[in-house]
Amino acid sequence: MTDTTSDRAYDTADVLVVGSGIAGCAAALAAAREGADVLLVTKAERPDDASTDWAQGGISTTRGDPESLKEDIIAASDGTADPEAVDVLVENADDAVEDVLIDTLGIEFDEAGRSDDGDAAFDYAREAAHSEERILHVDASTGSHILRPFLHYVDDRERIEVRQDTAALELITHEGRVHGIVSDEEPEGHPIYAGATILATGGIGALYGRSTNPDDATGDGIAMAALAGADVADLEYVQFHPTAYAGDDPFLLSEALRGEGAVLRNGEDERFMPDYHPDAELASRDVVARAVATEREATGEVVLDVSPLEFETDFPDLAQKCRERGLEGDEIPVAPCEHFCCGGIDVDDRGRTSLDQLYAVGECARSGVHGANRLASTSLLEGLVWGLRAGEDAAAADVAPDVVDAPDLLNRDPDLPERFAAEKFTRLKQTMDEYLGLERDPDEIARASAVLRRLKGEVDAYIRTRTSRDLYELRNASVVALLIARAASENPESKGCHYVVDGAAEPTAEPPADD
Repeated sequence: MTDTTSDRAYDTADVLVVGSGIAGCAAALAAAREGADVLLVTKAERPDDASTDWAQGGISTTRGDPESLKEDIIAASDGTADPEAVDVLVENADDAVEDVLIDTLGIEFDEAGRSDDGDAAFDYAREAAHSEERILHVDASTGSHILRPFLHYVDDRERIEVRQDTAALELITHEGRVHGIVSDEEPEGHPIYAGATILATGGIGALYGRSTNPDDATGDGIAMAALAGADVADLEYVQFHPTAYAGDDPFLLSEALRGEGAVLRNGEDERFMPDYHPDAELASRDVVARAVATEREATGEVVLDVSPLEFETDFPDLAQKCRERGLEGDEIPVAPCEHFCCGGIDVDDRGRTSLDQLYAVGECARSGVHGANRLASTSLLEGLVWGLRAGEDAAAADVAPDVVDAPDLLNRDPDLPERFAAEKFTRLKQTMDEYLGLERDPDEIARASAVLRRLKGEVDAYIRTRTSRDLYELRNASVVALLIARAASENPESKGCHYVVDGAAEPTAEPPADD
């Protein structure tokens, strides 16, 4: 509902969800099922602005064997995943998939045929570091086939209002409790008060030059929560996918390709992965990504050879993307690309953060499931399971919105210097690519921290007098970049996708200042 104080309009909701990927939609659905009035706000204007829409491979199930999936998750994490969190995931996985995706949304996952009684026999796929075929998929575009009907379904619910093209700028806090957000719907900010606030803002791909994430994945939820005092954890663990198209405008080449037999070859036409790991192309992502980077440096190129499979028939969406870029043969140039943030806002088994009435779910949250490295096709599952649990818990708490003083955002000079945000973002990305990528050197991490601190100082000087989405996204990205650098500097041990190589390379030049 919309109301006004003496001079300022505001909205209220029982449960406020920020973000419209699978985690946000699941949270909204679960809260509404419990009888809560839900407001879902999202920066996205169309489905492909959300990371879920970009997910390719599929969503993992247990196929009735949760212990096997648990073992694979912990093994892929280099032994660092929280066993209790993994138990929550695997014990709720199949029920959540059946309830929401199959029964409620009617997602038509690929089938291998029909049983004698007419029931679907799903075409379960296998991906890297999975010990068996257990992944439901729709071609190699599973995310979009889930998210689009999910958004339509949520938008049609009587108790859920969806507000697109709406960014959260600040959390409203008072005495350790979060009371909602300030959105960008008004020049000085528009308060939205809620009994519970659920952050489902996605990842951090915009911090890197090459990413499989949407351009607006600027770490907003992590930054807002951290600035409000919420605990964060495991932010050094930034996962790079080993097989993204190596040209301009990178796109993901799903792990399902390697699961079906595609192999990696270097610039000398050698298949190299058996030399790096017994599981070859099906080793964990961190292992394959570093191997690809090493072979690219040594031989000039790495390609994914899809000739062992029926590429055009089995993966028509990916084949079309390749043909649109003029890739006509069976060998697709690939390179590692930022893909997923394994850490984030620290949460419990219901998505509760260290701040009262603040929840976080999906990629912006650190549930403990992924540890130092995420197993393929568990991100959609984690978002679904934790979204449902957080939405249900937030609604069941039945806390009324409390209208407290909200920050007045300043807008004295709304016009930024020309290209300010774009130039600062370029500098930030150069720093992250150079010093906080696949391999990290302690001296280079320290150098990154110094650059990022100066950058954040410059951004803060402008944000004191200006309110704009671009500027707040830059602020959020610089906050998260600093948190990643700090976490990396405090962890000298190589684990999963945090790989420390002390003195392995000559120091490289600091990215030039752009002022």
